[in-house]
Amino acid sequence: MEQETTRRNFLTSTAAAPAVYPAWGQSSPSQEVRLGVVGFRGRGRDHYRAFAKIAGVKVAFLCDVDERLFPDAVAELEQIAGYRPETFVDLRKMLERKDLDAISIATPDHWHALQTIWACQAGKDVYVEKPLSHNIREGRKMVEAARKYNRIVQTGLNRRSEPRNRAGVKFVQESSFGKTYRAKAVVYRGRTSIGRVQESSIPQGVHWDLYLGPAPYRPFTLNRFHYGWHNFWDTSTTEVGNNGVHALDIVRWALAKDVHPVKVHCVGGRFADEDTDQETPNVQIAVFEYADGTLVECEATTLPSPSFGGVHLGEFFYTPRGYITSARNWSTVVGEFTPLTTPDPPSGISLRAVNRSFPKIDYKPGPEIPGGDGPGTSHFENFIQCVRSRKREELSCEVLEGHLSTTLCHLANIAFRTGRKLIFDPATETFPGDAEANALLGRKYREPYVLPESV
Repeated sequence: MEQETTRRNFLTSTAAAPAVYPAWGQSSPSQEVRLGVVGFRGRGRDHYRAFAKIAGVKVAFLCDVDERLFPDAVAELEQIAGYRPETFVDLRKMLERKDLDAISIATPDHWHALQTIWACQAGKDVYVEKPLSHNIREGRKMVEAARKYNRIVQTGLNRRSEPRNRAGVKFVQESSFGKTYRAKAVVYRGRTSIGRVQESSIPQGVHWDLYLGPAPYRPFTLNRFHYGWHNFWDTSTTEVGNNGVHALDIVRWALAKDVHPVKVHCVGGRFADEDTDQETPNVQIAVFEYADGTLVECEATTLPSPSFGGVHLGEFFYTPRGYITSARNWSTVVGEFTPLTTPDPPSGISLRAVNRSFPKIDYKPGPEIPGGDGPGTSHFENFIQCVRSRKREELSCEVLEGHLSTTLCHLANIAFRTGRKLIFDPATETFPGDAEANALLGRKYREPYVLPESV
């Protein structure tokens, strides 16, 4: 009865929504896992290619709002796997299929939450790309939905499944090089300007209303479609959410920070590109402070920039001995101080007046980080394993982990948009007494694509 009441409310709030079916996990683990990939112009192609090669998995369905993509994708899957998937434009219709076990989401940021919640309510497991959500409230609702419907939900922060990253994180966590007091996430990903593009008619085969979904209605332009959506607040989470979340996730994981920070400050802007439709910044520098005093920094830019310590996307962990970095497949660097030797002081100057506080510092390679050389299990394979076992604790990046890491990105963006340092309450996930900042915890949704108050 409770399930039926939830379903009725869901149908009311989202128009044509899916029914709730029994969990796949109640069936035999030897059964074929039938999967649907949602959004496959870009990253989603990697999804269907990878899943189609996993034993016991069939990519039975493809879903996208751009029908022009179907012929090539269907033909490629037929070549890879020997079968032709069925296609859908509207995810809600696909979720009605009783022979669908799980979905893999690679749509723009603004769609992740609704698609994940709908899938959980329909009794499907979910692999959802990073960043987990478009805002903090969405992320919390996604966690609630996964728990309520006992779903396996993997966040696509796939660096967690890489053996070398696991070894590096273990090294940091064991304080093998000293206790980390500060960490830095670096994202230097140069991109060309999108320039300005005039509004145009909606191309045949493109379902523009479905593409915009919960975002405000905007006239069609190529700059707002496909990869261009990363440049607009309605649909993206800036480069901090796009790629910065990868580095911030590794930092948070290594520091074992299973709580939110209590303070955040972020500066930046849009530089070196005046003639553009882009709304989001191309430079952001954020600082997060945790309750125990640990500092985490994030520097993200899409403008030309030199590599930082040999990395364009990576992490640094600072200790009293030196630092640990993911550069060069993870390594350590020792900082050694050479004491300042003081000869007899010149006549008339006392020994106590000689400045001893600036010794020479030499940096040299530190001890090797052991482990991380095995083949490992891919993020996609890990998801399928957990779909079969029903053990969410064995996911490489379960939805709650994704929420904690993605929230860092949202906090940085909120601090950037308000232009000041913010105080955050981890327990309530709000900014106490700050109406301006709290207004950015969620968004206004366009009917009927509304985030349910109760999942």
